[in-house]
Amino acid sequence: MLALPELSTQVATTLGPLATATKSAYGELTITVPRADILTVLTKLRDDAALQFEQLIDLCGVDYPARPERFDVVYHLLSPRKNLRLRVKLSTDEATPVPTVISIFPAANWYEREAYDMYGILFADHPDLRRLLTDYGFQGFPLRKDFPLTGHVEVRYDDEKKRVVYEPVRLTQEFRSFDFESPWEGVTYNIPGDEKALPPKGN
Repeated sequence: MLALPELSTQVATTLGPLATATKSAYGELTITVPRADILTVLTKLRDDAALQFEQLIDLCGVDYPARPERFDVVYHLLSPRKNLRLRVKLSTDEATPVPTVISIFPAANWYEREAYDMYGILFADHPDLRRLLTDYGFQGFPLRKDFPLTGHVEVRYDDEKKRVVYEPVRLTQEFRSFDFESPWEGVTYNIPGDEKALPPKGN
């Protein structure tokens, strides 16, 4: 098993200028690569005899709304033969698709569909890019930071129509005001149960 500095050196040797940034944290290595080169990068990492990252264990999205390219797409790789892990990262925006990596790692099929469903990240040449976890006709992408907590629509069963219907979200009660101030910081009101600690009347 390669130590982290040795792994970093070997990845740099294998990828050369394709790895635009390298970072070590929590005992794992993360490399940043250009979006257009992801197929070349993953192929080299899989086929290099010193690395053999043959398994894609996860692909996920990260949302940074303030950035021009607001999304990171992160590939988590495992080398069972070398007992190594590697994180490969690239960035994209809402309109620019990322090349699909199904030809290299077939398991990416569902991972890419999940990233599309949750974030709206597009993958070029994906054979079946449609929603995976949300319902048909779902509006928006629920893991984006600007997605409303209440969602856009609510679902209920209509007894008259005998089917499930979608309606605009209606809050059943107004938002209540909660007082989070600690009662031990000079507040005069009593907490339920305080009366048990008071001395009996008449003493």
